[in-house]
Amino acid sequence: MGFLDKLKNKTQQAKGRGKEEAGRQSGDPYLEAEGKSDRATGGAKQVGEKAKDAAREAKRAVE
Repeated sequence: MGFLDKLKNKTQQAKGRGKEEAGRQSGDPYLEAEGKSDRATGGAKQVGEKAKDAAREAKRAVE
């Protein structure tokens, strides 16, 4: 599940970048804010996935 979660998070970040840029180009502050929110959410989820990976690696190192 980890790889798919990471892929979804990266996709969410990319979608957020697109929305943010589209909002900037069209002058729509709401779309730009929504894009920033999507990017931040995807980034936070990526951090969580990296923390899970680090915990798994630490567990393997102890065993």
